[in-house]
Amino acid sequence: MGFARTCSVALVGVEGVVVEVQADLEPGVAAFTLVGLPDKSLSESRDRVRAALVNSGETWPQKKLTVGLSPASVPKSGSGFDLAVACAVLAAAERIGPAAIADLMMIGELGLDGRVRPVRGVLPAVLAAADAGYRHVVVPERAAAEASLVPDIAVLGVRSLRQLIAALNDEPVPDEEPDDGDKRPDTISASLTLPGLGLGLGLGTTRSQRPPDLADVAGQPLARKALEIAAAGSHHLYLSGPPGAGKTMLAERLPGLLPPLTAQQALEVTAVHSIAGILPPGKPHIDTAPYCAPHHSATMPSIVGGGTGLPRPGAVSLAHHGVLFLDEAPEFSTRVLEALRQPLESDHVVVARSAGVMRLPAKFLLVFAANPCPCGRHAILGGGCQCTPNEVRRYQARLSGPLLDRVDLRVTVDTVTRSELISHGTGGETTAQVAERVHTARKRAATRYQDLPWNTNSQVPGHELRTRWRVRTGAMRDVEREMERGLLTARGLDRVLRVAWTVADLAGHDRPDYDDVGQALQLRTGVYRGVPATVGSGT
Repeated sequence: MGFARTCSVALVGVEGVVVEVQADLEPGVAAFTLVGLPDKSLSESRDRVRAALVNSGETWPQKKLTVGLSPASVPKSGSGFDLAVACAVLAAAERIGPAAIADLMMIGELGLDGRVRPVRGVLPAVLAAADAGYRHVVVPERAAAEASLVPDIAVLGVRSLRQLIAALNDEPVPDEEPDDGDKRPDTISASLTLPGLGLGLGLGTTRSQRPPDLADVAGQPLARKALEIAAAGSHHLYLSGPPGAGKTMLAERLPGLLPPLTAQQALEVTAVHSIAGILPPGKPHIDTAPYCAPHHSATMPSIVGGGTGLPRPGAVSLAHHGVLFLDEAPEFSTRVLEALRQPLESDHVVVARSAGVMRLPAKFLLVFAANPCPCGRHAILGGGCQCTPNEVRRYQARLSGPLLDRVDLRVTVDTVTRSELISHGTGGETTAQVAERVHTARKRAATRYQDLPWNTNSQVPGHELRTRWRVRTGAMRDVEREMERGLLTARGLDRVLRVAWTVADLAGHDRPDYDDVGQALQLRTGVYRGVPATVGSGT
């Protein structure tokens, strides 16, 4: 009788659960039993592991073999357990020493020829291993760079099962020819892509290698100002205007204004994208703010997460620490739009399915874009809009009051005039120029909130702003009047305060004055009262 064990990781959302892979060999009729709540793809590992061992020159044990995945109460899915199962079987058969794999964490799929193939979710799996106290992991060679992002972890990347067996037995490691991707499709990398997400991710890899620049936008001084404020304070933004006014152009340039991700944020974003299978080829580490722009026909699971079995990350999670842009927002399903209310408040989304409950991060900057009516010409003088008042009202009402109440900035994007187009290129600021002011404003906010759990103004509770950091005397006159008239809710007042602090940070003020609060109120209500429309030195 032989017994051996090693470890792997089961992923539930972006969180990992350490799984002990146990192999037991006993005399009896040759059979292979896999227990521990495996799904279909994991159950098929019995055939993959057997073929991989035989084609690697090893002998399959002709005994009663039982492989258990513990804890048995946790559902397990995917092919990432293949490597651990194969090594546990070899150790139980005394081909390798059981002690050599007892403290190893193994993640990888086996091909029938014995090659080790990469799987999705390597980074969160290694993070879970590190949290559990493991310091040595074995992963496919192509995933070694991703696994190495976790500090204080020794990573061994292998191309084949033969190489791993030799390394564990202190034998000469055989050379393995890399897959010839020049002569045939790269099926190994293709296996990392998760099909059927239905997300227009807008990652910028198919249009042009040149990132969008704010200098490309003609006119729109108010919308550009709102974009700068949104980036500086991480405030949600609603752009309304006729087709062709530049709403999408503005939204696409917002990620360029955001600062680079911190080390912790980069790990979180990379973990989500690793699970979704959309890590950029050759770049296992995402250090810039992601941009996700799903089509308006996207379903609820593709936006908030879901799918059969254990849920998969949706657009709100793929935009974590980045920008989620909903173009033609009224065309989205009402259920989809209302589902955004939870992540907008809590910075995460909880998805419950029959196979389990998953909590996914969803801290994003939301940008809505909408036409004023179904035909889009309602706001154009002489545009020939034939929509009835009821049609216009119903169309605009698709974005509910409670949802819009969570949006700090509301801007009407007017049609670009001929003079603005002709004179374009003579004075428009670049993304780099605006991003520098955003960076300075964020540093002011971070200094103000040091030793506190907040980094940007949008995160600060309203009670703290009203009591600990007060605005200048008399600055809230118009805001208080709007609240008394019922045109501003308590949540709206707090959000005006947050935007006012961002405006003050951009202007270099130590605290908001009457003009700062007035600009914030204008951008909140869309009612312009003649307050100067300048923020910073160059807008």
